Amino acid sequence: MNQYDLKDRVAVISGGAQGIGYAVAERMVQGGAKVQLWDNDKAVVESAAASLGHGTRAHVVDVVDVEAVTRCADRIAAEEGRIDVLVASAGITGPNVPTIDYPPEEWRRVMQVNLDGVFHCCRAIVPHMQASGYGRIVNIASVAGKEGNPNAPAYSASKAAVVSLTKSLGKETADSNIAVNCVTPAAAKTRLFDQMTEEHIGYMLSKIPRGRFLTVEEAASMITWLCTEENSFTTAGVFDLSGGRATY
Repeated sequence: MNQYDLKDRVAVISGGAQGIGYAVAERMVQGGAKVQLWDNDKAVVESAAASLGHGTRAHVVDVVDVEAVTRCADRIAAEEGRIDVLVASAGITGPNVPTIDYPPEEWRRVMQVNLDGVFHCCRAIVPHMQASGYGRIVNIASVAGKEGNPNAPAYSASKAAVVSLTKSLGKETADSNIAVNCVTPAAAKTRLFDQMTEEHIGYMLSKIPRGRFLTVEEAASMITWLCTEENSFTTAGVFDLSGGRATY
């Protein structure tokens, strides 16, 4: 396993207490980063930070709450002197139902977490990166944002929007030493599967030419490298983790 150099980098990972976010946190701790986990579940995030050790800090943050996000980002920057890395990983799937039957309140909830949450994190943290003249951001989108999954309109639309947000922000910060990229994973077996129907899980698997789901460790490897200083040129980019599913 490669080890990525993140020595003393201050890294914020939203949704970092579980799933892909936690796997990224593990790799970053191995690379020497000062990891700051954000999650809205106090017990889960504190347990995750304790398991990771090495000074990992837990913060109870709901990414939907723009003021809470901004306060926590400002506090971390004040205490640590800077924020070098953001991985925006917090997300939900929403129900699996056809678009014409999709509950409007569920649509809004998915958009608030998956899109507004990423926007809130980027909006709060980029100024600190600009102040220090360095930053690496990876937003977690999905192959569903490229291709659209049936019976998952809100999830698909929110992840497509994350791709576009990433491209916009990456272009806005391209003249500085800040790289803003996103990844578009195929499905990985995480607690998000608990929010899906078996039929939908089977559909996703059937679309992956590799014939299996992504592992969180595979996702963490690519994401962590994108957060290193070595990724010095690519920005506003979209990196596939689709097992051959993506067609563009």
